[in-house]
Amino acid sequence: MSLSLANRIALVTGASRGIGFATAKALAKAGAHIVAVARTQGGLEELDDEIRKDGGSATLVPLNLTDSDGIARLGAGLHERYGKLDILVGNAGVLGPSSPVGHIELKTFNDVMAVNVSANFQLLRCMEPLLKQSDAGRAVFITSGAANKATAYVSPYAASKAALETLARAWAQETANTKLRVNLFNPGPTRTRMRATLMPGEDPATLDTPEQVAEFIVPMCAPDWTETGKFYDYKTRKLMSFRSPA
Repeated sequence: MSLSLANRIALVTGASRGIGFATAKALAKAGAHIVAVARTQGGLEELDDEIRKDGGSATLVPLNLTDSDGIARLGAGLHERYGKLDILVGNAGVLGPSSPVGHIELKTFNDVMAVNVSANFQLLRCMEPLLKQSDAGRAVFITSGAANKATAYVSPYAASKAALETLARAWAQETANTKLRVNLFNPGPTRTRMRATLMPGEDPATLDTPEQVAEFIVPMCAPDWTETGKFYDYKTRKLMSFRSPA
């Protein structure tokens, strides 16, 4: 891979494993300096080792994304150190319970929304000024087919991803006349720990790996990506526009 992202700063959440880990590695291999955010220190250190092996560099940020003040401090720190942010990949998410709606406690529902929606809201609030300082700010949020399928027994997760999609689309419209591009990416069934938790009887060897998925996220982070407010569906390899219900 050519160093198409040389001298660019990329913030990746949920970077300690799965799609976030693979995306951070792929962005680093393309030349970006990675600001890796996750709760798990060990996973972040493993990512740092992998990035350094490929000749890249990373800043590790152990942070629970429900800490909104911590996100604000991160934004202030990035402003002080770099004065800009070129790439934001909002990947961190939790599955939540697999249960009928009526059996789910309010706190459990709120916990899912806190990570999958509110944390991303705080991220875009705090990172927007930095992304606008870039000559080509790019934001990609990882969504799920559950958002539009309204998948049974994972209602908090489905609702949170639907909310995330609407949040990102609204932001894309608000920033359409700027250099910032905001899009969504649906990886579909992928060989991750979350997928194994949801579908324990599934053969993981039948699924694409996070590394395969990440290769399609990288182009959406590049300066020459011009689309905004769109949805990339990895399974069909198609970039889609949203439309109102029939």
